[in-house]
Amino acid sequence: MGNCSNHHLGIPPAKGPHAVGCTDFMMDHTSKGSFFRLYYPCHEAEKAEKPDWIPCREYFNGLADFMKINRSLSERIFNYLFGSFKIPAHLDAPFKSNEKCPVVIFSHGLGAFRTLYSAICAELASQGFVVASVEHRDQSASATFFFHEKSESQTANQDLPKTSDSVQNSLESEWMYYRALQHGESEFPLRNKQVKQRADECILALDRLTEINSGIAVQNVLQTQFDWTTLENSMDLCRTAVIGHSFGGATVIESLCKEVKFKCGVALDAWMAPLDDETFPRVKQPIFFINSEKFQWAGNISRMKKLESAVIQRKMITIRGTVHQSFPDFTFLTGDWIGKLMKLKGEIDPELALDLCNKATLAFLQRHLGLEKNFNQWDPLIDGQDDNLIQGTNVTVIQSSI
Repeated sequence: MGNCSNHHLGIPPAKGPHAVGCTDFMMDHTSKGSFFRLYYPCHEAEKAEKPDWIPCREYFNGLADFMKINRSLSERIFNYLFGSFKIPAHLDAPFKSNEKCPVVIFSHGLGAFRTLYSAICAELASQGFVVASVEHRDQSASATFFFHEKSESQTANQDLPKTSDSVQNSLESEWMYYRALQHGESEFPLRNKQVKQRADECILALDRLTEINSGIAVQNVLQTQFDWTTLENSMDLCRTAVIGHSFGGATVIESLCKEVKFKCGVALDAWMAPLDDETFPRVKQPIFFINSEKFQWAGNISRMKKLESAVIQRKMITIRGTVHQSFPDFTFLTGDWIGKLMKLKGEIDPELALDLCNKATLAFLQRHLGLEKNFNQWDPLIDGQDDNLIQGTNVTVIQSSI
């Protein structure tokens, strides 16, 4: 499976002092439940399995639909390009931390899903964070799934193929794919409704982690090998942040507005269109906008600037030579010409770009979560002090005099 010549490509391993584990969590099997991938510091395991980057073929189908290409053709192409890649984390490895971990909730972009930002999430976990990468059920993910109860006749007929050997036999999986805009449909009402649901899903993930931390027994519908009781009293829920890319960047703003337990937010190349104007003055927490050089435009930046404040820290930097897809894992998984053709790669080395993004994020999180780490060594990056960074934006915004 996958492309043999891709041996030099892959998601870079995390750089922090901790080994990284990951597991999947779904509580409440319906579409209203919480579904996320958890990244966490773990015990180094000898033979720990690394999970597939794309969990199963339905996600390839979802990406095809999102990109408006033929499913059967694209499945072969995607499988050839990406089928063999693994996430740089140990599946279901035992949790290990000598101190309480601050918590990050991560929100993916339009047409993405929970596994596509593993380089960022694994890096945060390697630096001592517990990270829940939410898979959104607002029809903005290219694909996701939930379960419904089988009918009595289906349950009685056990000759039916099981949907998954890790799920109770009484449940059957149902896939939800990306919903494209209908012809003539106005975009804002749909996206605004979605961003509100996405924020609710981020808050629900935090609520689930709060229950797990307090020792409440949780029922993971996906019967993984991970022992959730080991997370009891392991998280510092006074130190929580929300991070997201693109539509996930808008989700960061909406989540901060709705939930004061999030102490700060980092918005990666945020797409601001889904947000109501009245949301901006209601956000009271610090925000860090980390933008790519090629994606942003004046109207979008001017909406970010509505969040500028004399009393709350609001920062913005732009990484030179980056494109919108410099933040998800795709940027590491294609050769130069395909990467640039598909706009998955910018002019800058992708590892350097993400390294700057991660270090600036860690410095910002230390500052606003009150962490006692050494991330403040990267404080200058918050102000764009690096040859590969621009302080603020490269986009010219004409300020109105109103």
